[in-house]
Amino acid sequence: MPFTEEQLKEMAIQLSCPSGANGIGVADMMHDTNFGMTKSTINALKIADHDSVLELGHGNGKHISTIIQTAAAVSYYGLEISELMQQEAAALHITNSSFYSYDGENIPFEDEKFNKAMTVNTIYFWKNPVQLLNEVYRVLKTEGLFCVTFAQKDFMEMLPFTQHGFNLYDNQKLEDLVKQSSFKLIDFAAHTEQVKSKADEMVERPYTVATLQK
Repeated sequence: MPFTEEQLKEMAIQLSCPSGANGIGVADMMHDTNFGMTKSTINALKIADHDSVLELGHGNGKHISTIIQTAAAVSYYGLEISELMQQEAAALHITNSSFYSYDGENIPFEDEKFNKAMTVNTIYFWKNPVQLLNEVYRVLKTEGLFCVTFAQKDFMEMLPFTQHGFNLYDNQKLEDLVKQSSFKLIDFAAHTEQVKSKADEMVERPYTVATLQK
């Protein structure tokens, strides 16, 4: 049975900011379907010993141990607009990690604090994309990297819930956005993966890891 418009709207709201009784289940689903994209992002960041890593929109946090274990003495800082996700990740008690709620626009850290930053499947929901890019730029150290990972617009348009509150991207749109910020775009890495659809069918998802540098 197809979803109603109200169900699609609720799904879109939960994907952007998990909350309430359904939020934990949605977050588990997002972790499972996003983990391949997350691993590609971690690889692109080239995390080194003693790096401090910032992530925007960490969800339930079940991938964070992978980040921490990438190199020696890595410290992780997570930002979430979802208080539920901030609480879920903090409850994992992962070594060298800390979690904060934020408004999705202003990053509550001092200048040049982080070596690396990352975000996976959050760009669709950014309220002020140029401002947020410049905020990440501000808190990165010189030559710091920010990896922005997103599924391609052509694929996302086939998902019915993306009609509700999603701002979709392809490479050109992302490049145009970065040009309005202080960052320089240094790499587009194209990937495809098999993921399970809401109808329990395997579909091929094309996605991009864009690497930006301060």
